Amino acid sequence: MFSNITDKIRLLFRKDKEPYLCFYKMLGFYPRNIEIYQQALLHKSSSIKSDKGRLLNNERLEFLGDAILDAVVADIVYKKFEGRREGFLTNTRSKIVQRETLNRVAVEIGLDKLIKYTTRQSSHNSYMCGNAFEALVGAIYLDKGYETCKKFMEERIINRYLNLEKISRKEVNFKSKLIEWSQKNKFEIMFNLLDQSFDDQQNPTFETQVMVENIPAGAGKGYSKKESQQEAAHETLTKIKNDPQFIDAIFAAKAEREKETSAADKPEDTAAMPEETVIMEQENTFISKEGDGYFQDTERIIAEAEEIAFRQENNG
Repeated sequence: MFSNITDKIRLLFRKDKEPYLCFYKMLGFYPRNIEIYQQALLHKSSSIKSDKGRLLNNERLEFLGDAILDAVVADIVYKKFEGRREGFLTNTRSKIVQRETLNRVAVEIGLDKLIKYTTRQSSHNSYMCGNAFEALVGAIYLDKGYETCKKFMEERIINRYLNLEKISRKEVNFKSKLIEWSQKNKFEIMFNLLDQSFDDQQNPTFETQVMVENIPAGAGKGYSKKESQQEAAHETLTKIKNDPQFIDAIFAAKAEREKETSAADKPEDTAAMPEETVIMEQENTFISKEGDGYFQDTERIIAEAEEIAFRQENNG
């Protein structure tokens, strides 16, 4: 409180009051180093050069803000849901920090109107607002520290725009999303039951491994096959988004499989033949190969599925 009063007094002696007042309405405090916040709103399509000739945009702040946001939300969720298991806490945090939630929040606080970008870039970047929100959190951390980040998320974001109880109950079907991704991009996936055992209280537990093009992806444990498959699918989707080596490996394996299939089974003139759909569900296995599309659509597919689930929960 004292710091905010001090910053307000300093503001009286500044000529450029408008940017400070704009951020105050959004954040609930006056920035000290406003240049960091302005950089947080600078998309890479509108990068500028620093005095040292280095390109400046919000990508580095986005990287920092992503990590800080994970920590802050984990802190809030941990204290809100006392006694709940790790899996529940992890899933709840994921629902809060996912891109579509951050996109919506960014629009709610008016951040979308302040981002600097090229018109061409905005037409195909559906995560620009969510990325800028993460960059904003990174700027708050550098300017004011962790506690201010946490206060901002609690008082200005969660209390106003997010219902933690509803979000925690929202069912996100990661297995369906993974299957949709595989169908869209013609990848073969399998859900293999690795182990079935009992915990200390003699409750049955299950462990599932997802294979993408016969390459190990995510693994998950749960008190039912469905729960273990959901955890494995969730981990696989995260791997698809964030692990370049895994992406390279599954693309190479897919190309090799398609090459072998083409040479062995298809006649020479197959240009006009539609690709065959293969869907097989067994107790431990699901294989899907279908449809048309591009790998870069992965995040859009995931976002759409999660947004539908979010709307259903909130409308209910």
